[in-house]
Amino acid sequence: MITQEETVTKEIITAFFMDLQDRICQSLEDADGRALFREDAWERPGGGGGRSRILTDGAIIEKGGVGFSAVHGEATEATLRALNLTEPAEFYATGVSIVLHPRSPMMPIIHMNVRYFEMSTGHNWFGGGIDLTPHYVVDEDARWFHQSLKTVCDRHDPAYYTTFKPWADDYFYIPHRQETRGIGGIFFDYLKPTDTSQKANLFAFVQDVGNAFAPIYTHFMQRNRDIPFGEREKNWQLLRRGRYVEFNLVWDRGTKFGLETNGRTESILMSMPPQANWIYDFRPEANSLEEKTLGLLRKGVEWVHQDK
Repeated sequence: MITQEETVTKEIITAFFMDLQDRICQSLEDADGRALFREDAWERPGGGGGRSRILTDGAIIEKGGVGFSAVHGEATEATLRALNLTEPAEFYATGVSIVLHPRSPMMPIIHMNVRYFEMSTGHNWFGGGIDLTPHYVVDEDARWFHQSLKTVCDRHDPAYYTTFKPWADDYFYIPHRQETRGIGGIFFDYLKPTDTSQKANLFAFVQDVGNAFAPIYTHFMQRNRDIPFGEREKNWQLLRRGRYVEFNLVWDRGTKFGLETNGRTESILMSMPPQANWIYDFRPEANSLEEKTLGLLRKGVEWVHQDK
């Protein structure tokens, strides 16, 4: 752990993200018990590269991607506009991004991203978050998930969860469907340190978020792996995966940034499920579990008690 007196450099942050990818992949392989990750190392023509690791046909995980990248080069015009910069500048971006699509519809999809971005102008910031997309929303599981994230946040700032949970609700939202992608989680971006001490504190928080991923998802892997399901549940899973695709391709900023900066397409789109489906004007049966799930895919659901 970095002390407040030490300078948190991009090299230190990059090394942590590489190690985080290693540890998460090992934990997922152990929990799945059958499949192993295949690594695909790549280089970005404009500068930098990464390691895409893909697991397929596991006992629990049907398709999962755990990607690490550290890329640099000239910032695009879109990036410069977003930062209100008028002169050309160089960027450096590094992080870990994960999406896991389980075999069972009774197991949730999960996504995590932790990242660091700095500009040659001196601008630098952290971003990231974890969100859960159950095919069927189970109240107990949702409460446990959000409490786990709140515990991580509270170790650093009691205002973090109450700030980052609504941010996730707003970000992981599909406007054309008027529904959230799942039950949310936490999302944060542009956390800009003002001095060395604050940068160390923000990095410590991002480290804790990253380290929380494997314990959270392996919990669900063990808890939900043996829940029975049939054709109805599988069909519903394919529809929910379709919603996941819609969000990632139409609204996700990370996907857009990767494509705009000439990132590696296979790595950018590793979040896509192995199969998905769309049915015209699908309406769930009244009082069904599918209808209950749709009713909970909205902003502002409070899954954990908020301290006064």
